[in-house]
Amino acid sequence: MQDKLGGWEDTIVALATPQGIGAIGVIRISGTKAISIVNAMFLSKELGNQPSHTLHVGLLRNGKDVLDEVVIGIFKNPSSYTGEDIIEISCHGSPFVQRKVLDALVQNGCRLAKPGEFTQRAFLNGKLDLTQAEAVADLIASNTDASRDTAIKSMRGGFSKTLSGLREKLIRFSAMIELELDFAQEDVEFADRLQLQELIATLLFSTNQLLESFHFGNAIKNGVQVAIIGKPNAGKSTLLNTLLNEDRAIVSAIAGTTRDTIEEVLNIEGILFRLIDTAGIRAHQADVVENLGIDKSYEKMRMADLVLYLFDVNETSTAELTTVCQDFEKQKIKYVLVANKHDQQTEGTANQFANFKDLIFISAKQNANIDLVKHTLLSLAIGGKLNTESTIVTNARHYEALKKLSNALADVQQAMDNNLPGDLLALDIRQCLHYLGLITGEVTNEDQLDFIFTKFCIGK
Repeated sequence: MQDKLGGWEDTIVALATPQGIGAIGVIRISGTKAISIVNAMFLSKELGNQPSHTLHVGLLRNGKDVLDEVVIGIFKNPSSYTGEDIIEISCHGSPFVQRKVLDALVQNGCRLAKPGEFTQRAFLNGKLDLTQAEAVADLIASNTDASRDTAIKSMRGGFSKTLSGLREKLIRFSAMIELELDFAQEDVEFADRLQLQELIATLLFSTNQLLESFHFGNAIKNGVQVAIIGKPNAGKSTLLNTLLNEDRAIVSAIAGTTRDTIEEVLNIEGILFRLIDTAGIRAHQADVVENLGIDKSYEKMRMADLVLYLFDVNETSTAELTTVCQDFEKQKIKYVLVANKHDQQTEGTANQFANFKDLIFISAKQNANIDLVKHTLLSLAIGGKLNTESTIVTNARHYEALKKLSNALADVQQAMDNNLPGDLLALDIRQCLHYLGLITGEVTNEDQLDFIFTKFCIGK
């Protein structure tokens, strides 16, 4: 028989800590029978009589077989993560012991949880909205201060509060317009059109601000792919080593030393830059392996969020550099020009690149101006100072829904400008509410939930 959880009357169990040997392992059980199932295996106390949010030490048994000495944590509904009764068993961190405990719990009536099923139950039981639930996965996957701070803000309802404020104001006007339809023959207006215009303008501004934050949010969440491109012996591998402060790539005076791409991660003020050192680009050679490396360099260049074009300041002409810039702009590739070996620059080449905007002169070998390269990468990635206090969109699903919301709000604006009747205006406003509901989960379907929660780890 199905309940509001879509058939989840059963009690689920999963290992909540990572696989492998450790000091302890935590096994989580959630559902209507969580306490009774564990109580039958834990003879030290009657768990059903114990207060919520308490810990209890004793032996866990499966029949006559002692499984382990454990600590039992009790979290009773509705004051638990899922909104159901939850038991957390802290056992010793042997994979063998953990497996024995899990097997015993399944034998006694539990079902192994699916990925994200605990958080999905929290959402369906009203403990979290959908944006908060998705932020849980983002927090688990966070690997910088910025990504952690953004996820925590969303998980605690920062993004939800912003959207709820927009939605409540829109619902108020929607109700007034719907009421007008009931009195269509009297030709009355309950919704002040001027106030509605001001509200739509405010909502459109807020929505577009959220959309603009996605570029920054995507950089925080997924990092920025930077392809280091240039001719052989321009110093690409030396620059990579200098940025990373380690000898990651082989450096040689022999042209074509780098045959394949090398990828490393650099953290600049909380933003992860995925640096890709590529094979030097030049006319195809007789060496088949080098040609494959060159082809891969072009592929990485097209896939990158940003291209760092490195050239030897003493070996590159302004005409050649102009052609490179035109090619990047034609392909709509975001790039930064870096002139290497500035320490070896002759007087005759000192001013020839003056007309190239934002060109950076460095010496990768001497570690000169490397901080300027990092600052430029950060500026191009996030467009300004790193700030995670404001509401930031990091989720591609939210971004797509916000784009549709922006278009729907523009339709409402146009409808009011054209003095369209209330029934048509009401339809446009319902569309706006629909897209807001898609983000927070007021409007959803089973397929969408499955897609979102199957990306979670098991046990969360």
